[in-house]
Amino acid sequence: MNKLISSISPHFYSPLTTTKIMLDVIIAMIPAAIASVIIFGLRSLLVIGVCVAVCVFSEWGFEKICKKENTIKDLSAVVTGMLLAFNLPVSIPLWQAAFGSVAAIVVVKQLFGGIGQNFANPAITARIIMMTAFSGSMTSWVFPDASSSATPLALISKGQTGELPTYLNMFLGLRGGCLGETCTLALLLGGIYLLIKRVISWHTPVAFIGTVALMSLFCGKDVLYQLMAGGLILGAFFMATDYSSTPATKWGKIVFGIGCGLITVLIRFWGNFPEGVSFSILLMNILTPYIEKLTRAKPLTGGGKA
Repeated sequence: MNKLISSISPHFYSPLTTTKIMLDVIIAMIPAAIASVIIFGLRSLLVIGVCVAVCVFSEWGFEKICKKENTIKDLSAVVTGMLLAFNLPVSIPLWQAAFGSVAAIVVVKQLFGGIGQNFANPAITARIIMMTAFSGSMTSWVFPDASSSATPLALISKGQTGELPTYLNMFLGLRGGCLGETCTLALLLGGIYLLIKRVISWHTPVAFIGTVALMSLFCGKDVLYQLMAGGLILGAFFMATDYSSTPATKWGKIVFGIGCGLITVLIRFWGNFPEGVSFSILLMNILTPYIEKLTRAKPLTGGGKA
């Protein structure tokens, strides 16, 4: 009995660390980053570099000032920087990209306690802040041929379907949009990698994408355009699966995905914005505690009456 050791939970340990998880997410985003350079040119690499550098520096600086333990080695700031860059047009002024990066790390992440304690996805929230503050530059879309025009969703909302890219161009990313959201092929490769590595589960992406597909079919919309246009694939695999701000239960993930899909469709089809992925994820982030409460497993109680 002298060798009996007791301790508080957790009693099971996994070799999977935050750093390893974030490294897998970075690897999964590399195809989309490469595609953005091929499609939009080297400036996309510059935007990604600025966002990542400012996010890392903001995290290091905030923790230094507050005398907190340094966490930049966990790579979460790098992931936030890449995701924010993926949600920006390639023509965004670099100082605005830097502003969004500071907002993501300091306002959304660190002020709420750091990694694991933020109530919303930092990149998504920073993008919405930037859309409010810099609406002009945030909706200035550049096509691969360097010309400016509307995104496919904007064209659809205006009824200009004759100007839409082909399905193949949509799949390969040869269209206007944010630098990391256009190439469906690259995003699917990254999403499959995350599923194979078990960094994410299928529940939220399938529920999110499936809901948009079913609602688009029900409303008489072109399903393939609705799936490939905008940031649906990027959001479903890379942002609606954030550990900190989404439900941990399986049914919670499904409910979260369905909610994101419904809100996305409502905004796209009947709202003032042609795209609704960012708003849907943020709104569902706010509801996450309630979803978890409703979907968590009930503990087993003792036997019945004697």
